[in-house]
Amino acid sequence: MIQEALDHHRAGRLSHAEQLYRQALDIAPGNADCLHLLGMVAFQSGRNREATELIGSAIARHPAAASYHANLGNVLQADGRLKEAEASLRRALALRPELAEVHLNRGHVLKALGDVDAALTGYRAALALRPELAEARVSEATALLMKGDFAAGWPGFEARWQTRDYDTPLRSYPHPLWRGDALAGRPLIWGEQGVGDEIMFAGLVPELAAVGVNCVLDCDPRLKPLFARSFAGVEVVAGYDPVRDAGMSIAAHIPAGSLPRLLRTNHEAFAKTSSPYLIADSGQREQFRSRYHDGRLLVGVAWHTTNKKSGRSRSIELASLAPHFALPGIRWLSLQYGDHDALESEAAAADAPLTIDREVNQLADIDDFAAQVAAMDLVVTIDNSTAHLAAALGIPTWLLLPFAPDWRWGLSGEASPWYPPMRLFRQSSIGDWEDVLRRAERALRLLCLDS
Repeated sequence: MIQEALDHHRAGRLSHAEQLYRQALDIAPGNADCLHLLGMVAFQSGRNREATELIGSAIARHPAAASYHANLGNVLQADGRLKEAEASLRRALALRPELAEVHLNRGHVLKALGDVDAALTGYRAALALRPELAEARVSEATALLMKGDFAAGWPGFEARWQTRDYDTPLRSYPHPLWRGDALAGRPLIWGEQGVGDEIMFAGLVPELAAVGVNCVLDCDPRLKPLFARSFAGVEVVAGYDPVRDAGMSIAAHIPAGSLPRLLRTNHEAFAKTSSPYLIADSGQREQFRSRYHDGRLLVGVAWHTTNKKSGRSRSIELASLAPHFALPGIRWLSLQYGDHDALESEAAAADAPLTIDREVNQLADIDDFAAQVAAMDLVVTIDNSTAHLAAALGIPTWLLLPFAPDWRWGLSGEASPWYPPMRLFRQSSIGDWEDVLRRAERALRLLCLDS
């Protein structure tokens, strides 16, 4: 029966597996393996509290099973109970120190707790046990990048293509990968990850053009009008095809996320960052400005991301911005993507005086959205694509960051090397948005006094 349940479990038929595990428990109450596996079904079904109780019961019956402690740690981590998760993973490693994946997961928890050096130790322990473990290689790389060790971090970042859950596949072209050498033809730079990443890495394109590199930039179709306007002398396409586009004389290609390995190997190299490097349509920008301007400061705000991996820690409740909305002399405009009806309902529930422009679809027409963003005097946003777009357009951008931010924002400080117009407001403790918003409110009060 248990083997049949395992077959269903591995095939993703969770309800069938759960039914059989429960039948097995009826026959052998207290069977630790069944409790553990039933807990994993609950976890995979989104029932974290039940999963914690079931796996805890399994551990009580068989405390020497490292896998039980490891999986309990994963459940606790997913539930945001990071200190408990770290303790469970540490107990698993005390029992089985050779488990590379557990060293990796503990590293993730330690990084989320703010201890990047300890996380690096965990990632390196995983790599010592399994040098081919790409997830550990990339995690080590991003931890180094977070610490500002760019020369050491970028090479390991290249292992991202071998990880299980990387959002972009490595493209296969007849051309070789470009490593910055002189070419008889032109390099093709192609976008990867999401829109925000494409915008950030595209900030290096003007530098290539300035030194005479005749490149072709392949981007998300929604970014093509904006990039084509912004990057003079760069051919911008959406969906390069080596057969159809043979006339472009492409000699090599490079994913955009690999450009920093060539151009940003130390802090000093970031001084070459041009700002702004994106140019909104001036006519559209003026139309938005005329539509919104009423003598008050125009401040755009975005507060939510649907990112499955880190959206919960990066997003804030709209109602928490109430002290900001109470400040005089500001007209607040929503730069949040999403269904307009839902956004209006959310704003009404939060008593937020937001202008929600139904003529703008942030996800479908990024060029139009760029013009709307460019009409702002200031943008206050969480870590999402709006932050990248606003800062790349040269708009003063205040970025609200969780305690353990993405690698690109570094570990400390208010400045971003990627975006000169950006000011960073960091959580001082896990989940504490109140302190972040209080500091941003004080800064906003000063801005209102100066305007």
